[in-house]
Amino acid sequence: MDTKKLFLYAGVPALIIVGAGGYHRIRRNNELSKQKVVKAEGTVPVTLATVENRAFRSSITFTGTLLAVNRAELRAEVAGRVTRVGVHEGDRVAAGAVLSAQDEDDLLLGVQAAEAQLAQAQAQSQQAKRDNDRAQMLLEKRSVTKQAAQQAETYLNATSAAARAAESNLGLAKSRLKKARITAPFAGEVAQRTIQPGEMLNPGQTAFVVVDNRTLEILADLPTEALGVMKPGMKAAFRVAGYDKPFQATLAQISPSVQADGRTLRVRLLVPNADGKLKGGLFAEGEILSEAEIKRPALPSQVVTALGREAEVFTFDNGLVHRKKITVGGDQEGWRPVEGLAVGTRVVAQGREQVVDGSRVQESAPNQNPAK
Repeated sequence: MDTKKLFLYAGVPALIIVGAGGYHRIRRNNELSKQKVVKAEGTVPVTLATVENRAFRSSITFTGTLLAVNRAELRAEVAGRVTRVGVHEGDRVAAGAVLSAQDEDDLLLGVQAAEAQLAQAQAQSQQAKRDNDRAQMLLEKRSVTKQAAQQAETYLNATSAAARAAESNLGLAKSRLKKARITAPFAGEVAQRTIQPGEMLNPGQTAFVVVDNRTLEILADLPTEALGVMKPGMKAAFRVAGYDKPFQATLAQISPSVQADGRTLRVRLLVPNADGKLKGGLFAEGEILSEAEIKRPALPSQVVTALGREAEVFTFDNGLVHRKKITVGGDQEGWRPVEGLAVGTRVVAQGREQVVDGSRVQESAPNQNPAK
C-alpha cells in the first residue's frame, strides 16, 4: 500500500480522537475557571421571588383527626369456639360478607335436623288433613261414626301444631347460626381483626373493626369567636403528613351549643376520599375559608417550605441574603400569605440549599424545575 495513503488512513482517526479530547478539556477548563471565579468572589447564582399583595379569603385554622364516617366495631353475639375466619386486616369486604363463624358445623347440623323435622311434621299434617277431609265426607253420608270423624279432626289439629312447632325450631336454629356468624354491615375494609380460629368468643367481645374510608370526617374545636362567621357549606383546605398538596373538605355541621369549657365550638367537616388516599387516624391541620377576601403579603407556595405555620426564607438586599423566620398561612390557588415580610421584599427561590445567612448571591434566570 502507498505510504501516503497508509499515513492518511492511520492519521485521520488519531487527529479526530485528539481533537475531541482537546475540545472536552477546553470545556472542562472553562467550567473550572467559572467555578474559581464564583469561589473567589463568593457569589452563588440564585433566582428570586417577590412578595406580592394578593387577595385571600379570611380563614379560621383548625386541627383534628380524620375518621371514617361509617365505622363499625363488630362484637360476638353468642358464646362459642371460632371455627372460621375469612378475612385479614386490610381486606375489602362487601356488605353482608361473612367475616367469621363460631361452632359453624354443629349449628349447620342443627339447621339440617330442624329442616328434616319440619318436613316430616308437614307431611304428617298434610296426610292428617286428607284423612280428616275424607272422614267429614263419610260422616255426611253416615258411613262413619261421629266419634271417628272427631278423632280425625283431633289428629289434624295435633299434626298442624307439630308442624308449627317444627317451623319455629327451624327458625331458632337458623337464628343461632346467624348470630354465630359475624358479617360486614356495609362495604368497606377490615381495619382490625382480633380473633383467630380455635379461640373462644364470649358475647360482647370485639372481633373486627370495619371502616368505609370513601367518606371521612374531621371533628374540630374552634374558638367561640368563629360562631358569627361559620355556616354549613363553607370550604376548607387541610394538610396531612406524607402529602405535598392540600386536601379539600366541606363544613357539614356546627354544634348547636358550645363545649363544656365554654370556649370552643365543635364543627364537623366532610372529606371526599373516593381514591382512598387518606386513612382514618391521620392528623389534619388546615383552614376553613370564608367568602370575604382581604389583601395580604404573599409568596408563591413553591418558594416556601413550611413546618406547620412557620418557615425560613432568605431575603435579598444589595447582593447579600439574610435568613429570616416568618409565619405562613394555608395555600390558596398556589400562593401562601406571609407575616413578617413587606410587599416588594425579594427572597431566594431557587438555590436556597446553597446559601447561608450573609451569602453573596447573583440573580440568574430560573430553571424549568425550581428548587424547593
